[in-house]
Amino acid sequence: MAGVELIKVEADEAGMRLDRWFKVHYPGLGFGPLQKLLRSGQVRVDGGRVKSDTRVQPGQTVRVPPMDVDAKAQGPLTANTIKNRGDDDVLRQMLLHEDAKVLVFNKPAGLAVQGGSGVTRNVDDMLEAWRNKKGEKPRLVHRLDRDTAGVLVVARTRGAAQALTAAFRERTTKKTYWALVKGVPRVKEGKISTWLVKEPTEDGDRMRIARHGEEGADHAVSYYRLIDQAAQNLAWLELEPYTGRTHQLRVHCLHLGHPILGDPKYFPFDKNWEFPSGLQNRLHLLARHISVPHPDGGRLSVTAPLPPHMVQSWNLLGFDETSGGIDA
Repeated sequence: MAGVELIKVEADEAGMRLDRWFKVHYPGLGFGPLQKLLRSGQVRVDGGRVKSDTRVQPGQTVRVPPMDVDAKAQGPLTANTIKNRGDDDVLRQMLLHEDAKVLVFNKPAGLAVQGGSGVTRNVDDMLEAWRNKKGEKPRLVHRLDRDTAGVLVVARTRGAAQALTAAFRERTTKKTYWALVKGVPRVKEGKISTWLVKEPTEDGDRMRIARHGEEGADHAVSYYRLIDQAAQNLAWLELEPYTGRTHQLRVHCLHLGHPILGDPKYFPFDKNWEFPSGLQNRLHLLARHISVPHPDGGRLSVTAPLPPHMVQSWNLLGFDETSGGIDA
């Protein structure tokens, strides 16, 4: 940096601790040097002295003194920030893991995995930019809902695609999701087993709970565990889908009586309930972790970070991301 910078806090950084804000913006700045800058008053917020645990709010200005570290090259990926960027650039910033057979991406919320009605950009089309010398395009082996963020596994070769597809089909893959839901389950962990059927609506296909034996119904099984809660208002759940039905976790949370915050399809209207202040009305569902048999042997385990809108919510609610039981 050549001189002092004044940086405005963005909307999705509401409630973020100042030390975390610096970690996001200046990953090369260590904890010790930051403390020295804070103690000497070189770092200020809206002109006032602050501490590392000060929580910043949108519109505030952070004074950043000259430092011998680089700022992050690019902001966090969202459906908005990728609009005017090349496919190769976006894929590289999404990349969590790469080897000769497998790619794992951190898909932003709002980016579709495949094309469809109203979809202008999707991961499948973007993978055209990563064809190899033999002309092979990386292949999708599973899906995520458009509004769900997190780990997405892609095969680099035909053989890897066959092996990974078989792993998903045979359920030797373990997927872990995080969700923020309305209310707190009375039973802290358990199993949800229902039948689901797809039905068309004006807003697209929607899944509903069906009777056993109903035409078109498929069995769906999910497991859940309470990680943390904010009073009796909101709960942080860990979810594991045993089966892989469309919108399964979203419908199962609704069936449990605790729909996922920001879900446009499965969060029922309640005139007596107000959306929590300071939280974005976006789907709070993250494909947090995946463990899958690698085509070359052994297992591949990859974890995705919270997307920006969930970082904001976790900060406001005082949730500790490291208490979720999975090392990022």
